[in-house]
Order: sequence, then C-alpha cells, then structure tokens
Amino acid sequence: MTCQMPYTARAINEKFEPFEKKMARAGLPSIVIDTFRYYYEALLKGETGLLTQNDIGSIEPAEISDLERMDDLSDLGRSMLHKAAIIKLNGGLGTSMGLERAKSLLEIKEGMNFLDITVKQVLRYREKHANKMPLILMNSFRTDEDTEKALAGHKGIKTDIPCSFLQFKVPKILQESMAPAEWPQDRTLEWNPPGHGDIYIALWTSGILTKLIDAGIIYAFISNSDNLGAVMDTQILGLFAKNNLPFLMEVADRTRMDKKGGHLARLRENGRLVLRESAQCPDEEAGQFQDINLYRYFNTNNIWINLLALKEHLRANNNMILLPLIRNPKTCDPRDKSSPPVYQVETAMGAAISVFDGADAIRVPRTRFRPVKQCNDLLALWSDCFIRTDDYNVIKNPKRTLPAPLIRLDSEYYKMIDQLKERFAQGVPSLIACESLDIKGDVKFEAGVVIRGKVKIVNRGKKQYTVPQGTVIDGADLEGGRMTIDD
Repeated sequence: MTCQMPYTARAINEKFEPFEKKMARAGLPSIVIDTFRYYYEALLKGETGLLTQNDIGSIEPAEISDLERMDDLSDLGRSMLHKAAIIKLNGGLGTSMGLERAKSLLEIKEGMNFLDITVKQVLRYREKHANKMPLILMNSFRTDEDTEKALAGHKGIKTDIPCSFLQFKVPKILQESMAPAEWPQDRTLEWNPPGHGDIYIALWTSGILTKLIDAGIIYAFISNSDNLGAVMDTQILGLFAKNNLPFLMEVADRTRMDKKGGHLARLRENGRLVLRESAQCPDEEAGQFQDINLYRYFNTNNIWINLLALKEHLRANNNMILLPLIRNPKTCDPRDKSSPPVYQVETAMGAAISVFDGADAIRVPRTRFRPVKQCNDLLALWSDCFIRTDDYNVIKNPKRTLPAPLIRLDSEYYKMIDQLKERFAQGVPSLIACESLDIKGDVKFEAGVVIRGKVKIVNRGKKQYTVPQGTVIDGADLEGGRMTIDD
C-alpha cells in the first residue's frame, strides 16, 4: 500500500533523496529529475491519476472534425510539407511476442521490417515533393543500439536533423516503502521508460526541438513505429495548418476490440478534451469505461503538434510539461511474479491534449490504425490480405472485398514470434477470402494452403498436425465451419 499523507516538506525531501541520487548517478538531466519528483510527490499524497464519471463527459460526433467529411485541404497540406517532420516512437521491444530487440526491426512484408518501410516511405515522399522531410526516431535505452545499426544501412535518410534521440528512464518505486526498487539480478529492471509522454521533454533536452524550429520545421507528425496505417496525410496537415492548431489527436471509432483501451472525453471542469487510459479508470466504473456507445472514440496515438506552441509552453512552465499521472502497478521483474510489487510512473503522449489551449481531435478511418501488438496481427500482414504500394504503404489488397480478417491463434503455440515462424515456415496461407480464422491446438501449415470464409481448426490431439501442401479449407464446406483433428 502507498504511504499516506500528511508529509512535511522535510519528509518529502528525505524520501526523494535516494531517487535524486540514483537518477543523478545515471546522468539524467535535472529537468527529468524535477519532473519525476512532481509525480513522486503526487503518489505520496495518495494521488492515483484516476478520472471518474464525475470528472468527464462523453464526446458527440458533431464536436470534432471528421477526415472523411471535411473540405479538401490536401493542396494546402502539400504546400506545408517542407515545414513538416515525421517522428516515430521506437522504444518498444515487443517482449509480449518474444522479441529481444527493437520491435521496429521485426520483418513484416517482403523481407522488410517496420523501419525499412518507414524509411522508404520518407525517401519516396522527399522524391515526389522535392523536400528534405526529416525522419526522427525516439528510441529507448533498450532499442537505441539495434536501431542505430539498422539505420546505418539506409543511405540517404540522414539530414541536418539527427535521426534519433533517446527517451529517458525513471526509477521503479517499491509499493510497500515508496523507496527506489533494487533488483541486483538485473539492474536494468530497476528502471522503466516513463511512457511516450516523455517525448516532449526529450525533444527539448536533446536539442532536436531547437534544431527543427531553426530549420523552419514547425509541424511534427508523431506515431508508433509499429502502426503501418500512420502515414503522412496532406489532408490532415492542411487542416492542422489552416486552423493553426497547437495539438491534434487522430481518433477512431471504438469497437468491442478497443473497449479496454484509452478513450477520448471532455473535462467537466474546463471543457478541454482529455485522454483517459484504462489505468486511470476506477475499478467500479470499468463497465462504463468499456461502453463504446458512451465513449465512442479511442486514441490512435497518431499525434500532430505545433513545435512553436510546444516551445512556448515549455518556456512558460520552466521547461516542463506536466501530464496526467498514470500509476502503473507491476512487479519489478515482469517475468517474475514473485519479485517485489512496484509502481511505474508513466505518462501518455496523447494526454497533452488537455494541456494546450485550442487542442483538437479528428475522427479518422480505421485504416490509419493498423498496429502489430501480437502474432495474430502479424499473420494477417504476412498474408495476401495486404499488399505494398509503390510508395511503400502497406494497404488492404484491392482484390479483397471483406473487412480485415479476424484471426485468433492459440497462445500456447502461436504467442511468440519463433512459434509463429516455425508453424508457417513454408509460407502463410492465402487469406484473401477468409473472414475469420480460429486455431486451437498445435497446427502447422505447408505451402500453398488456401483458407476461405469462417474457419475454426481444432487439434485435440497431443501431436502437431500438419495441413498438407495446396489444401483448400472453405468454411462453407465444413459443418459449422469447424475442422477437428483427433489422434
């Protein structure tokens, strides 16, 4: 349990001193230490970062712009490309898929990984529009080395603006004593990335913000490196520039698949838009949080920010941007549930929507949100459901008339990337006519398999079953769409 107030100023200083020394030894800038102290004090005061139904209201469709219904501003957007930069959040390892290096280096299409495709997209943009649009990656201390090596293999991507900068790290906090976590087995696990809300301070302290502004770049499009739908859009850029917005969040309609993710709302106190993550919802309000008819829109984490507005905000607030607290309960070693319970202090990049006067949101189609969070997503991308265009965008195959397939793979056999590769070593089945694929048990596929309609494959045996080369599995030919294998 968190220690409760009241704390005197002296007591706070004494409790924070070990954190300050630890962070200073790690070479973290004073602004990072001061920001962490702000959140640490909030925890000591018993703050949880929760937003209740009494704090927020829902958003009606008429309250935000809609990309599919707005006036054509693409010409204006194209005229602003020389003032724009692309920033990718590249701090994730993809440990939930069994990866041990930057997730952006995961192969996804035609031998290319996320980073390859992003680089080629930017190079093509530069060629078509005769500008030097910078590509900048925010790496974490866990992804920086691998990413820098991979970037070195891409000729022509570098500009006068550095291609990357480092996200900071902060100490994990022991829940019982509120002291810094100690884990001698692996000292790196005593730290956590402070969420992608760290990007604003990292841009400033790295000098990237100043370099961009000095180069005449004032618009930044920021997105996750694993979201292939997050490409530069001149229509949105045109809206952003025309309305002189300080901050713009792309949101999409929530579905049942998104009900546990963060949603957009409006603060009752001041009418500003706000992002509420699941960790900020009281347990007793989980039902309302997951009500997709009440809270219609989720944050795609595609963010547009005016760099001049960001600089001005930092200048007015001692170079700090204080976002809503996310108190994330974990164990010190995520793979060892017997390790000490800790709090990870985190912030969300999109939470800045409540910080800037005049910040807005825009509803975008689902095609701008295509992340790879698990092997189910990856299998769909590997298949013929998606193709690569000449501009290196990965889009739905025009020959496919159905929505994206719903894929559910048995986590015991397909959760990790090595498991997935082993079971599809000879190639992914054709899924262009597949509505859904549900696999239970251990099933391996040979080359040339075709799956159509709604199919469920169940291997109830103890041995791996192999689907022979060239097999066509059509749900319409199966009773209930189910193919069952017994020993």
